[in-house]
Amino acid sequence: MSPDASWNFAPGILIGLAVYVGVYVWRWRDCRVGSEPHPPSRWRLASFLLGVTALFAALVSPIDILGEQIISMHMVQHVLLLDIAPVLIILGFTKVLLRPATRRIHWVERRVGFIASPLFAILFYTLAMWFWHVPALYDAAAENSTVHLAEHLTFGTAGFLYWWHLLSPVSTRLRREGMTPIVYMASTKATVGLLGIAMTFAPVAVYDYYKEQPEYWGLSPLSDQAMAGAIMAIEQALVMGIAIAYLFMRMLDESEKRDQREERYGTPEERAAKVQAAPGPHPGVIEVPKGQPAPARPGEGPAA
Repeated sequence: MSPDASWNFAPGILIGLAVYVGVYVWRWRDCRVGSEPHPPSRWRLASFLLGVTALFAALVSPIDILGEQIISMHMVQHVLLLDIAPVLIILGFTKVLLRPATRRIHWVERRVGFIASPLFAILFYTLAMWFWHVPALYDAAAENSTVHLAEHLTFGTAGFLYWWHLLSPVSTRLRREGMTPIVYMASTKATVGLLGIAMTFAPVAVYDYYKEQPEYWGLSPLSDQAMAGAIMAIEQALVMGIAIAYLFMRMLDESEKRDQREERYGTPEERAAKVQAAPGPHPGVIEVPKGQPAPARPGEGPAA
C-alpha cells in the first residue's frame, strides 16, 4: 500500500523561506562589491542555499506528509530540522555578512544570560529530543498540526542554538580550543544516540498512532520504529564525526594563520618588548627630566 506523498505548499512557510533567501542573497552580493577585503565566497552562498533547501525538504516536500504516516520519515524530518539545516545555514555566514548585526547579537547574548551559554544549548538539544519522543507527545505531534508546529519550532531552535556555539563565525561563550568542542559534542550526541539505539532495539512498538497506520512500504509498526531509531543513531554518529573533522581543520587553519602573524610581526611578548625598547615616551611611563625628583605616585606624599 502506498502512502500519501503530496506536497505541503503552506503559504506562510514558502513566503518565510523566500524572504530568508532574498535577504541573504542581497547581503551576500552587497559584500562582494566595492573594496571589501574579505568578501564571502561562493561556497558560503551554496551552503546557505543547501540549508534552506533542507528546510524546504522538511517542511514542504512529501517528507512532511509522509512523516504523519511513517515514523521513519518523521525521524528524517527531525534530523533535517535539528542538524542538517542549522549546520549548513550557519556555515553560510561569515563575520563580514554578520557585521551589521554582530554587536546586537552580543548584546542579546549578554541580556539572556544562561540561555546563551553552551550548557543551556546542550541541555536544550538533548531534552528536546527526549521530550518529544515520549510516546504521548510523539503521537500528539503526528495527530495535531498545532502540536506538530510546536515540535518543529523546538527542534529548529534547539539545533540552531547548539550548532551556533560550534560553527558561528563570531565569538560565543564556548571555548573552541583543545578538547572542549569534542566534549561539547560527545556529551550531546551520545545521549541522543542512546535514544536512537533504544528505539532501534525496543521489543515492542510504543507509538500508538503509528500502530494504527497501514503497513506502508511493507513496514510493520515495529520495523518502522526500528528504522527510525537507526536513522537517529547513525545520523548522530555521522554528523559528530564530520563536525569534529571540520573543527580540527579549522583549528589547524587558525594555528597556521597565527604562526604566519608571529613570523611576520613576532609574538605578543616580542612586540611588547620592542615597544619598551624603542626610544621615546611609552604609554604608562612618566618621563622625568634629569636632576628633578620623581613625581609622587597616587596616594603617596611628595618624593624626597
